[in-house]
Amino acid sequence: MPTMPEPVKRSAYDNAARQAQSRQTRQRILSAARALILERGYRATTIAEIAREAGVHIDSVYELVGRKPVLLRELIEQSISGTDHAVVAEDREYVRAMQAEPDPAQKLRLYAHAIREVLARMAPLFVALRDAASTEPDAREVWRQISDRRAANMRKLADDLRQAGGLRPGLSVADAADIIWATNSPELYVLLTAERKWTADHYETWLAETWCRLLLPD
Repeated sequence: MPTMPEPVKRSAYDNAARQAQSRQTRQRILSAARALILERGYRATTIAEIAREAGVHIDSVYELVGRKPVLLRELIEQSISGTDHAVVAEDREYVRAMQAEPDPAQKLRLYAHAIREVLARMAPLFVALRDAASTEPDAREVWRQISDRRAANMRKLADDLRQAGGLRPGLSVADAADIIWATNSPELYVLLTAERKWTADHYETWLAETWCRLLLPD
């Protein structure tokens, strides 16, 4: 006789398959949103167009991701983490490597390399969010949340440098955090790489050297 647990196994398998399909559909929606927002801009892109591009019903966009500001925030989170989901700063591989590194100059070189890779993915979306935030309250709130979190993370990095003996005399943690925050901004990255045609290697080298000169003792 067949054993009783078989229907349970089948149900679990079907549920796992549905979840996997939902994840794939969700990522397809996000990929379509990224392409359209970068091509047309945030304001000109509609949920209906995103759904059509992804090959899903509009309701699926709202159910699996959310409204346009949520879509853009999720795209930025994925760009920061380099994965298909948000990852808190403390769990990112490069952050762990920086925390384990005792040499302040090497910490900054590791961070410059990570920022180069993050901004290559994120900068165009961040600029789109900044522009949308000027007129749309929902986008402005997303912009504020991400900007505040970014500033807080720069403060943690500056404090880590201080504890490693890496801040030059007279430079406060707050000022060091603002220097890092300003020099690794998506806006500056776009200016240098898109407008001035710097290569990624040039940008990374300049960023690390600039931080070492501005932040560390002679």
